[in-house]
Amino acid sequence: MARESALRAFKHRNYRVLFPASVLSNIGTWAQRIAQDWLVLELTGSAQLLGLITALQFLPSLLLSLYGGVLADRFDKRTLLIITNIGAGLGSLTMGLLVISGVVEIWHVAVLAFTVGVFSALDAPVRTAFNSELVGHQDIPSAISLNSANFNAGRLIGPAASGFLIVLFGTGVSFLVNSLTYVAVIIALAMMRKDLLFISVKPNSSAKLKQAVQYVLGHRDIFLVMLAVFFATTFGLNFQIFMAVMATQEFGKGPAEFGILGSVLAIGSFTGVLISARFENLRVPKFVMFFGMIFGALLMVTAWMPTYGTFALILPLVGGMALMTLISANSFVQTNCEPTLRGRVMGIYLLIFMGGTPIGSPVIGWFAEHVGIRWTVMGCGLIVLVASALIYIALRSGKSPDPVTESMPVIPEPTS
Repeated sequence: MARESALRAFKHRNYRVLFPASVLSNIGTWAQRIAQDWLVLELTGSAQLLGLITALQFLPSLLLSLYGGVLADRFDKRTLLIITNIGAGLGSLTMGLLVISGVVEIWHVAVLAFTVGVFSALDAPVRTAFNSELVGHQDIPSAISLNSANFNAGRLIGPAASGFLIVLFGTGVSFLVNSLTYVAVIIALAMMRKDLLFISVKPNSSAKLKQAVQYVLGHRDIFLVMLAVFFATTFGLNFQIFMAVMATQEFGKGPAEFGILGSVLAIGSFTGVLISARFENLRVPKFVMFFGMIFGALLMVTAWMPTYGTFALILPLVGGMALMTLISANSFVQTNCEPTLRGRVMGIYLLIFMGGTPIGSPVIGWFAEHVGIRWTVMGCGLIVLVASALIYIALRSGKSPDPVTESMPVIPEPTS
């Protein structure tokens, strides 16, 4: 019964069309992330510059996620997604050609990381809000679990594949492969049937961001969940920096071993997705905080693993707990917010989810270079643990409002 509940988003044709294209896109995205990190280390050998490039890639999330949420409520989401995928695909293609031609410089990496980040920042809130149009309100939890499984299938395959591609051909091929996966997504979006979309709320050209901000601030549970996500993502989800520096500087490994760490991490993340899919009753605020505390504690343990093998062994536990934290948070926010505000609320959520990275990554890169990667990971885990505990106490100290979903109208499903 739990299995059927977890897979029910697949009964919707448009979701089935987009899902395999998204698998390819996620594999390409993770392949490019590994290639980009390795390219920065090849060009500079600096953990601090790696942190700065990561910050540049996610800086647009800080600047544009809110605007992306407004666009999601104002315009047709499918059209917007086609535009963002074209833009990101061209950015990846340009980067791949620069690397293969042998003329790439660090400023190229910085500019194109920022460019791809712009399209990703606009894409994320639109894509997240598009879930409700693909599967309807009742099947959003299933779509979130499957999307997370999809994302982590990409993380499972992409990093290891990229590591071996780097060994065989250099970093450029991974960028070219990723540019092709955007084409698959664009084709899938074009193939969707508009009559099967769940468009219960028509685009509103007068949608204002202020309404969503007031809504989040006025719903205590949603606000506290978003606050917990900020600390978990800003300080805990810097796996690419953690793994890159640990692999190269602590364990003396090369690109293949670095790529394998990403896939090992994804094994745990994928397991976390499967557990979360089977227990939808865990997607409530108190479990977001509880999972966050365990995630922080595991990060602290990870910092002191003595060998490459022991470090790799604990990564699945870290990845699993991270995903259980974030899936619970994402599901709660999406299913408990007003449909007319969903795009803008998810824009705020994604600003918090990704917007802390431009702040945290340079700081973490600096500490990794000047204090040491082990103490840096230890400190990040401690911050996540303490923040989750304090927010849990704050959650328990006040009365929570009734879920919005109790008053939401039931939206009829279209016939296939």
